[in-house]
Amino acid sequence: MFQPGATMAFLSATLERIRPSPTVAITQLARDLKAQGRDVIGLAAGEPDFDTPAHIREAAKAAIDAGHTRYTPVDGIPELKAAVAAKFRRDNGLDYAPEEISVATGGKQVIYNALMATLEAGDEVIIPAPYWVSYPDIVRLAGATPVIVETRLEDGFRLRPEALEAAITPATKWLIFNSPSNPTGAGYSRAQIAALAEVLERHTHVWVLSDDIYEHIRYDGFEFATPAEVAPALKERTLTLNGVSKAYAMTGWRIGYCGAPKPLVDAMRKLQSQSTTNPCSIAQWAAVEALNGPQDFIATRNKAFRNRRDLVLAELGRIEGIDCPRPEGAFYVFPSIAGLIGKRSRGGTEITDDETFARALLEETGVAVVHGAAFGLSPFFRISYATSSALLAEACARIADFCAGLR
Repeated sequence: MFQPGATMAFLSATLERIRPSPTVAITQLARDLKAQGRDVIGLAAGEPDFDTPAHIREAAKAAIDAGHTRYTPVDGIPELKAAVAAKFRRDNGLDYAPEEISVATGGKQVIYNALMATLEAGDEVIIPAPYWVSYPDIVRLAGATPVIVETRLEDGFRLRPEALEAAITPATKWLIFNSPSNPTGAGYSRAQIAALAEVLERHTHVWVLSDDIYEHIRYDGFEFATPAEVAPALKERTLTLNGVSKAYAMTGWRIGYCGAPKPLVDAMRKLQSQSTTNPCSIAQWAAVEALNGPQDFIATRNKAFRNRRDLVLAELGRIEGIDCPRPEGAFYVFPSIAGLIGKRSRGGTEITDDETFARALLEETGVAVVHGAAFGLSPFFRISYATSSALLAEACARIADFCAGLR
């Protein structure tokens, strides 16, 4: 039995490099408050409220009935790798052989596998901020250094080529690129990607991890593009990541995949063989149907997401002190609260930063959002509008009332 103080001595010092996921922590806090009887509206989780489409669920049931319940190849069944290769050709104009494709237990494991397989102490990874909360912590867990490059609201939260150039050093090993972005919803045009690619083509030691998980969730005619497609010269040092969680409402199925050069995929498979081994066999067969089956429901659901986005933008736009840019994709908005800093809430909390804003908002109104510092940029907060319009309207009304009470 552990004695006082012995537990910390027993645990690995590696864990001191990282923190628990803030978005997961806030989502769990909202669940706990609900369980205590609090009236809580959770806008923290990046999870569609739609059901997994029926044809995908039926494919999973058929897989069970067919006995596809045993171990599979470590990084994906041949049928799923073929479906992934077809998806890359169809949607992105990219050709990947089966040995250049890796399937894992969610997109996060793909990122983890790639960074753990390639990073060492002294390596650097460029991460534009705001960023998905797990990027820098996975880099730190691998013993490397995240190099955070802040973007600006006036640039639409997009990384500028000159900022990328300034961040690259001889120690840079990766750039993590995410479009459309979590947490901002910002999307990069082909021209904007090409401008970044010009910088990267001059620095041949830098690899690109392109997180395309929100590829299909986009609005207002925004045309998605990915770096290996826009700049073919980068393909041999690019990992193109995607998955079924967001567009197919399959967050709990935990299937992510990537296309990448074979030596990297081989290294990732080696690592995965000593961690989780294969992703769930049944979820893999469901993902085959997701990628190969009907895709028309995506446009229908995107229309609902767009309507929700527009509702939130309209409501937040009426609140003095909040400035909210219009996202091109994903299902998040990332408003600035620069105009609210220094004020005090009705409950007596001084709004010194976005974290105190988010905490007071939850305590006084029951609306759970994620503070901008969790994503590496303040003073902002993130709202996920992947929930019903009715809940979003009520949440925005509470936010407006809270802000009106600030003095």
